[in-house]
Order: sequence, then structure tokens, then C-alpha cells
Amino acid sequence: MASDSPGDTADTIRLTAWVHGHVQVVGFRWWTRARALELGLVGSATNHSDGRVLIVAEGPEAACGQLVDLIEAGQSPGRVDTVVVDRSAPRGGLSGFVER
Repeated sequence: MASDSPGDTADTIRLTAWVHGHVQVVGFRWWTRARALELGLVGSATNHSDGRVLIVAEGPEAACGQLVDLIEAGQSPGRVDTVVVDRSAPRGGLSGFVER
């Protein structure tokens, strides 16, 4: 029987998502942080000099998928043109969700 306890890491993944579009100076990182925390994810949303935002999140695979779905749904501040997603094994060492 599978455990649903918070310590169960069987379905935990690391999501790395590069978000392209008009996503800086519009509240996008704040919005992403709020959604990630609602979903129980840890990680960060970081502006890059080329205009993209890098999102790194760890948590249940389903919650990571929900975050991507929310970003792609067009309800975030700014304009999302493309989201390039990679899923990998969690690395740990993250706590909370921060904007950088």
C-alpha cells in the first residue's frame, strides 16, 4: 500500500521550466511563488538577463504538472509564449519558494 505521508518521496520530482514571453516586471514571479506554495512545492523563480524566467520546483509530480498547467493557461501576469519543461529526480536541499 502506497503512503500519502509528507515524507513519502516516491512521486517527488524536480521541475525545471524556462518561461519565455513578457514575464519580467509584471508580477509573474510573485504569482508563480503564490501558486507553487498553494501546491506545496519548494523552489524558486528567477529572472534571467535574456527576459526569461527560470522556475525550479520540487514536490509531487502531480503538483508540478499543475503548476505548469497554470502557467500555460494564460492566467498569469504578463504574457507566456512558451514553457520549456524538464522533469528529473529531486535533489533536495530546497525550502520554501523564493523569488530571485
